[in-house]
Amino acid sequence: MKKTLKSGNRGFKVVAYVVCIFLAILSIMPFVIMVVNSTRSTVQIQAHAVSLIPSHYLMDNFAIFDGKTFDANVGFINSLIISVSATALTVYFAALTAYTLVAYEWKLRGAFFTMILCVMMIPNQVTSIGFYQFMYKIHLTNNFLPLILPGIAAPATVFFMRQFMLASLPLELLDSARIDGSKEFYTFNKIVLPIMKPAMATQAIFTFVAKWNELFLPSILLTDNTKYTMPIMVSLLRGDIYKVEHGAIYLGVTLSVLPLFIVYFALSKYIIAGVALGSVKG
Repeated sequence: MKKTLKSGNRGFKVVAYVVCIFLAILSIMPFVIMVVNSTRSTVQIQAHAVSLIPSHYLMDNFAIFDGKTFDANVGFINSLIISVSATALTVYFAALTAYTLVAYEWKLRGAFFTMILCVMMIPNQVTSIGFYQFMYKIHLTNNFLPLILPGIAAPATVFFMRQFMLASLPLELLDSARIDGSKEFYTFNKIVLPIMKPAMATQAIFTFVAKWNELFLPSILLTDNTKYTMPIMVSLLRGDIYKVEHGAIYLGVTLSVLPLFIVYFALSKYIIAGVALGSVKG
């Protein structure tokens, strides 16, 4: 009987490993094809869209950028300023808002949380026209601030932080800190934020990716070439209706996703630590 159970468990593990390896390959393949196509010419891509063999047209694809509105250095710097600033504001103020919802008892706490959930249900596209008109009237078009400051109010991130705090933040620790004379902001910055590292890292990845890939709002707010972000520049690579340089487009997309890989690999250990912490508590 025991031998049967062991063989059954071994067979299940083999199937699980095979499925996981297949899913991993399936997930990685689009990125591999994207990188390979960035080294190929337009003719090669049109003849065979999928290839795993790199070609020698990488520098030729770089040369195409000279005739387009594509400056990788400018795009990287602009996208980095917006993404890093918005991510920092979103993560910090969302954690601070969630802290007030968990650590304090106040009369309108439930109504305030309900309002946050209602705001979370409203798509950004619905408010984008009114937001643009407001920014135009206060002369903040062609400025990074309208793309950064809204990060202070991120309802979905607040919801995530609150749920994490309810499960991971011991309120007795906060009471002990207050008895010892710790001020509220000191308690939040020195005690609460270290506990929130897994949740903050997860939301930092999501927010950074969303801000880095954002196209619609920057495209209507930014009209100066020197303010363009990477997604805007990549979208302008298709500007010629008579000839589309697919190799250059793939190269532009490859350059635009490189920072996303860096951010993910830099913060992934905190996500893994958070998953491990949750499994131990469960």
